[in-house]
Amino acid sequence: MEIYHVTDDAETFTCNAFLAVGDRTTLVDAGAWDGIVDEIRSHTDDVDDVVLTHQHGDHVAQLEAAVEAFDPDVYAYADHPTRTHAIDDGDTVAIGDEEFDVVYTPGHADDHVSFVSETTLFSGDVVVHDDGAFDYGSFGRTDMAGQSRERLIESVEDLLDRMPEGVEHMYAGHGGVFHGDVRDVVETALERAEKREPKYPDE
Repeated sequence: MEIYHVTDDAETFTCNAFLAVGDRTTLVDAGAWDGIVDEIRSHTDDVDDVVLTHQHGDHVAQLEAAVEAFDPDVYAYADHPTRTHAIDDGDTVAIGDEEFDVVYTPGHADDHVSFVSETTLFSGDVVVHDDGAFDYGSFGRTDMAGQSRERLIESVEDLLDRMPEGVEHMYAGHGGVFHGDVRDVVETALERAEKREPKYPDE
């Protein structure tokens, strides 16, 4: 399957949104960039599904626009007016050409889930490769209301327990795409989170 970073050219603050073109052409998060529908259309005419890692504004601001344009099914952990399918820990979803396990990974957001297959991890904001705070293994911020570093640490541990050996592709909600030893990146993020030090100076 081909995976396109469809918010890569955004000049406004947004999450990374990814379009997986395959048996089930799937948008992972909708982002906050108002050019996303046109960017998707440069790759495909149809979107079968949208799957959401969580519903912070930078991940869902353009969800209604994407739904209006493509009429996809929408998979989300928490309720949303456009949601057509509720997902929970242990479920499976099709993204592109692969089946992904749904792993409930709160801490950064109460409704956060990650998606992991035999080859690929869509980690949302729970773990990222690089984000300005750390390179090669960072984690979602936990300094705002409703967030918890302790719960995020548990989530990253759960993710490692559920991740097959040999996952080589990581698509996170922020920062760069990573290809290589994804487990090592996630383990590095866990080690940093466990130090309990502020991720940002004002945390």
